[in-house]
Amino acid sequence: MNAPPRRVAHLDMDAFYASVELLRQPQLRGLPVVVGGRRGSGAAPMALRAYEGRGVVTTSTYEARALGVHSGMSLMRAARQAPDALLLAPNFEAYRHYSALFKSAVVEIAPLMENRGIDEVYIDLTDLDSDSRSLGRRLKEAVHEATGLSCSLGIAANKLLAKIASDLDKPDGLTLLGPEDIVRRVWPLSVATINGIGPKAAARLHGLGIRTIGELAAADEALLDRTFGARLALWLRESANGVDDRPVVTESATKSVSRETTFERDLDARADRPRLSAVLVELCERLAGDLSRKNLAARTIGIKLRYADFHTVTRDLTVPRPVSGAHDILAGARECLRRVALDRRLRLLGVRAGSLSGPSGAAMPGQQAELPFGEQDPRINSV
Repeated sequence: MNAPPRRVAHLDMDAFYASVELLRQPQLRGLPVVVGGRRGSGAAPMALRAYEGRGVVTTSTYEARALGVHSGMSLMRAARQAPDALLLAPNFEAYRHYSALFKSAVVEIAPLMENRGIDEVYIDLTDLDSDSRSLGRRLKEAVHEATGLSCSLGIAANKLLAKIASDLDKPDGLTLLGPEDIVRRVWPLSVATINGIGPKAAARLHGLGIRTIGELAAADEALLDRTFGARLALWLRESANGVDDRPVVTESATKSVSRETTFERDLDARADRPRLSAVLVELCERLAGDLSRKNLAARTIGIKLRYADFHTVTRDLTVPRPVSGAHDILAGARECLRRVALDRRLRLLGVRAGSLSGPSGAAMPGQQAELPFGEQDPRINSV
């Protein structure tokens, strides 16, 4: 008996963070809304033109996207593009809640799901009885019923094509992409549409006169080999022709967890010691919360510093036994900070927990949670 043809779906929530915010503030529907910055999550919307700082756009509604505002753009640039757009602070607790809701709805229908982040999943539909369009409609309806939000769904023979398909008819789309559709619907798209071709690779391809996926599929093999090396060139050719054998991975081990923040203004290690101390405490507390929710402990604690000139340094420390509490994470971060120069203004501070295992709950013995930037913060005693 022949095996059924492979069917993979990519489900992508539509403007996820912004859509969650509109559930809470429906009066903003139809308006250009931008989510980003680090103001308190309870703050009222403000005109984007009034924003001062170096935050970035987390996401935006489709009305804001039509004005040229996109994820990853600096908020200052976004303010020039759409000064009258409304800025909302992100509420990650709410986003995690709705993420869990939509994923629970998916696995009730299709258990073989690969988690790809807070707002997207891959789903293996191969062994399910219903036809692809019916399954797609059921999944979309279940997600909407569970969350009140819309999603876009692409169904194809593999993950690469399914991801492309999910983006073709946004928002609220359902797109089935068969082998016969590759030439008509995929080849005219930009090479950057292929997941894995980033800005640098796209620029190199443009330099070769290759701008569309169809042009990449027809490109001279020797030219691609010379430019990218044989292994990457093969992947480029296969991707352009819709070839992708990657399985849907239903479980994956978390290798590390991190928290970081970019300051609204560059901070000085001495003059801004209280502010830096408070930020470090908060990062360690949030990281400890992440580990607790995942039932994990870490054997490696690390820090990340980015100076005002964008030079970035990292330091890591292997601890005697797995740790998961804020006290111990902070103690490890302090040890790491002793090994970096704090003689320049700081743009970013981050803390990372690696070499994860679980569960543990063990603490680092004999370590006092002293702050690296000054006196001990009283919140440490309540952690």
